[in-house]
Amino acid sequence: MNDAKVTQDAVLAALSQVEDPDLRKDLVTLNMIQDLKINGGDVSFTIMLTTPACPMKDKMKSEAMAAAEAVPGVGSVDITMDADVPNDGRTRGLLNVPVRNAIAIASGKGGVGKSTVAVNLAVSLAQSGARVGLLDADIYGPNIPTMMGVERLPPSQDNKLVPAEAYGVQLMSIGFLVKPDQPLIWRGPMLHSAIRQFLTDVLWDELDYLVIDLPPGTGDAQLSLSQSLPLSGGVIVTLPQQVSLDDARRGLEMFRELNVPLLGVVENMSFLELPDGTKMDVFGSGGGEKLAQETGVPFIGAIPMDASVRQGGDSGKPVVISNPDSAVAKALKAVAEDLAAKVSVAAMRQENVIPIEFVK
Repeated sequence: MNDAKVTQDAVLAALSQVEDPDLRKDLVTLNMIQDLKINGGDVSFTIMLTTPACPMKDKMKSEAMAAAEAVPGVGSVDITMDADVPNDGRTRGLLNVPVRNAIAIASGKGGVGKSTVAVNLAVSLAQSGARVGLLDADIYGPNIPTMMGVERLPPSQDNKLVPAEAYGVQLMSIGFLVKPDQPLIWRGPMLHSAIRQFLTDVLWDELDYLVIDLPPGTGDAQLSLSQSLPLSGGVIVTLPQQVSLDDARRGLEMFRELNVPLLGVVENMSFLELPDGTKMDVFGSGGGEKLAQETGVPFIGAIPMDASVRQGGDSGKPVVISNPDSAVAKALKAVAEDLAAKVSVAAMRQENVIPIEFVK
């Protein structure tokens, strides 16, 4: 029988050998080990992640479990996984928007599935336990209400709009405020005012992530948003085909000119898997990855074609909800986890918790 006395120092020393794979520092240095309690040989503690969507949380938990169990005298180990999403350090107080991180989803051209990606990313983050908002900034073609299955906003409060909610995501769109067939023939100043009001005149809850679906192109909406709300980063959605890539490159360079950090490129409709298991490259292949390499930004992932994506969008039930075990849903979830990790790394760097050389 091992009668060794278990101490906090011994447990922390063991846990200091476990690293966060994204931040590349150990859990103790990153102050992720919290509420450590020892009762004889029974040890319990919380691992406080920087995002509930951490793709490596199971690996970290198992490694921490093994490390703690290896301490002489330890009989049982109980680990609670929690998360506290860090603020990206950008000042949004002037607008009084309670957002820790704002992620813009953009494309150079329409028809590439940008809104589909934005919707499923937001829902995936909410499924992980994060507090998520989804802002439809596509003033001229708002599709988010349809894709999220919501027709109207709740009643206003204190002369402010209350966002709708679906699948754990708060929603705001001009589509809630105009008739379905009403065209918006607005000049730039009106569009700028609308986007600003969606940020300041809406009773958003405290959000870990605000996902923003931008309209296609590089026009007034993109400029207005970047001027109104400091962005944690931008994501470019493209198809593999050359025409889409040319436009996506313009969207990417737009973010650079507006000093918005580039989180990466997502290639949508990357391939179609046939019944015999072979893959058909409907729009070509490898274009998104090539664009990422040529522009020096991360390639986040390739999302396959699947009819259930269209069906989910039309029915108001995103594919990560309607068909969560499908290849396309798993790919979208992986993109959401990758983005959450990248945003956390950038936010921790802003807080000087990790040196810049540790950032991928």
